[in-house]
Amino acid sequence: MSLSDPIGDMIARIKNAQSRNHKKVDLPSSNFKVKIAEILKNEGFVKDFKINSEDNKNLLSLELKYHSGNPVINTFERVSKPGRRIFSSADGLPKINNGLGIAIISTPKGVMTDLDARKQRVGGEIICKVF
Repeated sequence: MSLSDPIGDMIARIKNAQSRNHKKVDLPSSNFKVKIAEILKNEGFVKDFKINSEDNKNLLSLELKYHSGNPVINTFERVSKPGRRIFSSADGLPKINNGLGIAIISTPKGVMTDLDARKQRVGGEIICKVF
């Protein structure tokens, strides 16, 4: 099975799992998804993640985080899609929810949050926004 948008699939699986109050969600793993999971963990949106290897296929397992029974991730949206790529310079990076949320940016220096990209004065493709 081939996916035309694996990051969009990751976002949809996380949103669906949170709507059903699941503790964890499993999805096919890739280096790019692992970098996004690291950012989500460092920013406090998920508890933890693990990479499991089953039948020669790597699975990324995310432990979802809840506060008072509500998911910590309120909104998780894909910005740049395969049909329409969205790029931004360091000065033009958006502030998500007046600084309360983050944008995940793919830059030449790696995948990072919008705050890190501003500090390093580097722009790139805006992958998604989370708040």
